[in-house]
Amino acid sequence: MFTEHELDTAHSLVSKLVPPTPALDWPLLAEALGARQVIVKHENHAPTGAFKVRGGVTFMDWLKREHPDMEGVITATRGNHGQSQARAATALGLKAKIYVPKGNSVEKNAAMRAYGADLVEYGNDFDEAKDEAMRIAATLPLFPVPPFHRELVRGVATYGLELFRAHPDLERVYVPIGCGSGICGTIAARDALGLKCEVVGVVSTGADGALRSVAEGMPIATDSARTFADGMAVRVPVAEALAIYGAGAHHLGAVPDEAIAEAIRLYFTATHNLAEGAGAAALALAMAEREELKGRKVGLILSGGNIDRAWYAEILNGRTPEV
Repeated sequence: MFTEHELDTAHSLVSKLVPPTPALDWPLLAEALGARQVIVKHENHAPTGAFKVRGGVTFMDWLKREHPDMEGVITATRGNHGQSQARAATALGLKAKIYVPKGNSVEKNAAMRAYGADLVEYGNDFDEAKDEAMRIAATLPLFPVPPFHRELVRGVATYGLELFRAHPDLERVYVPIGCGSGICGTIAARDALGLKCEVVGVVSTGADGALRSVAEGMPIATDSARTFADGMAVRVPVAEALAIYGAGAHHLGAVPDEAIAEAIRLYFTATHNLAEGAGAAALALAMAEREELKGRKVGLILSGGNIDRAWYAEILNGRTPEV
């Protein structure tokens, strides 16, 4: 998908605004998984608290070069993508109109507005908000940013580049899947460096369209996407992303919200790091597959830490948020 040079160029651009995030060895996680070593890529330490910020930088650089007539961008999100787009657009003096579904995270909405977003609530889930944003885009001098785009992935892939260069001997890496930029970026970085690491995708059992799609070899939409892990709450898989992770992932697995909540608690007790639902999903599946990890060096993508305080308090008290 990308050459090593293309990713290095992206990293040079991204690193001006997004410092490299830590890739840390956590012995208590290795103990919990029965693995030889567990390395966590801490995208929760990135500006905006999530990996998406990287793609915003490369996408906005591309937009300024290829579409200089545009006044800004319009897109849909559950929060992390929107923060990324708003932050990058505002930094270049551009507008960012962001659609979110009704009932979206209060704290993610506040963060997007703080980064300069004109926030619009529409629809009952991400896919309805996305369809409305793309419809409105035709009426405005704003560029419609899809949930998956080559330039978004090129930026996101820089976290994989950092991880694999620091730990080229990783044997398996777990990555959450929403619309797919994270897992596709991880696969792209692995392939550009010529490594053999297994990349495993993680979805929610309440939003398992990507898993069904890989099994069927074509995009399969689900009727709903019910999970508190809002970064994975996608009903309609992206065909372009499916083509990449369908061929490049070792396998995909699904985890219920209860397992994700338990992984959030484990991240706190083992590392004292904050993980949102999607951010903890990789650990949740690794826990379910611990028998496969004995004696292996494993990577976990902690993709973000943006979880509302009320949900986090509920989880730390041993409960699972209901949606």
